[in-house]
Parts: sequence; C-alpha cells; structure tokens
Amino acid sequence: MDDSNGSWVALFSGGKDSSWALHRALEAGLDVRRLVLVRPPEESHAYHAPAPSVARAAARSVGIPIVEAGLPAADVEPPDLANAGAGRGTDGDVEPLADVLRAIDDELEDGLAGVVVGAIASDHQVDRLRALCDRLDCELFAPLWRAEPRELATEMIDGGLEIAIVEVAGPGFDERWLGRRLDREALVELEALSREFGIHLLGENGEFETVVTDGPHMSRPVALEYEREWNGDWGRVRITDVRLE
Repeated sequence: MDDSNGSWVALFSGGKDSSWALHRALEAGLDVRRLVLVRPPEESHAYHAPAPSVARAAARSVGIPIVEAGLPAADVEPPDLANAGAGRGTDGDVEPLADVLRAIDDELEDGLAGVVVGAIASDHQVDRLRALCDRLDCELFAPLWRAEPRELATEMIDGGLEIAIVEVAGPGFDERWLGRRLDREALVELEALSREFGIHLLGENGEFETVVTDGPHMSRPVALEYEREWNGDWGRVRITDVRLE
C-alpha cells in the first residue's frame, strides 16, 4: 500500500501491536507524520496505557512527533489496542481523538490521508475506527487485522521487535513474567497457558500488556529501570527510569 496523497498518523501506545502496525505502515511506504498517544483517565478499567513514558521515548527513537489525546472518564475501548477487552462505548467516547485528528489534518500541509491502527481481533473496535475515519474522510490501515495469533507473534519476534511484558493478569501467570522478554521461549510457555487456561497468545483478552524497547523502525533502543508490583494473581512493573541508549 502506498498513498502519496496526504500524510498519515498512527495510533501508538508503545506496545507490540501498535509498534508492529507502525513498522508495517512505514514498510508499505505510508508517510506517517504523527504518532497519537491516547491517554485514558486514571479511573478507566477498560483501557490500559501501561507505560506512556516508554511510548514517548520510543517516538523519539522512531523520529516521528507524538501528540497526546485524552479520553473522558468512562470505560471505553482503546482505539489503538485490541487487548484491553471489548468495551461498549458510544461514538462520543472517541470524540477527543477525532478532535486531535482534525487538528492534525488542519496542521499538515497536505492533509490527513489516513490512520494506522494495531487492531487485531475486535470487530467493535475496528467498526468504530472505520466510522471515525469515514467521518474524517480518510482511510484506515489495519495491517494486523484478523491475523492468526501464533503467526503474528512469531512475525513480530523474528522481525526484530524487542518486547517486554509489563503487566499480567489471570491464571498461570506469576511474578517472573513481569519485565520478561516476549521471545520464542516465552511464546512456547504462552501456548501451554493457552491450552490449559484459554489465554490468548497476544493478550487480546487483557491477560498481559507489553512495551516495545527496540525494533526495525527505531534508531536507538529504549532502556528501562523498573520495580515489580505483585498482588497475588495480578502484577505490573512500575517504571522508574526511561532513556534512549
């Protein structure tokens, strides 16, 4: 896919799905000019943005300016992640995102050609985003949509993404997963957990969250320092320092 009539934006959380979608968009020749980091309110339980500081550092490494958009205090589905559950928000829930995209459209000399998203499995999510793009008269590029989970996970790993797991929840996980690299060995263990407990290999049901610290679309890796927080059947890393190496 190559579109020379306007510039693109990518919805970007710093996690594996949005990072790989961004890489695929750049590889396809899309002129991505802005990354949009969608920030949920602290009260939201449906939308997790686990490490915005990592997303900002990754954007610097990619070399594309980042724009932040806040969502209202409601349990809404994340527009750039499919692994936080199937929320049932209204169109008004994404209006702050629409406002940001309109502002970018006005700012860019050649206008907004389309939006890149890392959606994988949620029909509701893609339907809402497609409707939003229709309203804004731009395209939707969802290169991971309906991908087979194991094939996509392997593609990300073999393609050079350095993926760190920063949050886990659900049966079979323990504290050792926090901060662990998602590599082929971890994928084998996730497959075992999938067979035993039914977890999704890509965390589509909220079983885990990730950040990407390096990849083929990045010029410098992101270094993290963190502490683990474990609560019996759920845990996360609390990032204490982020820097580009």
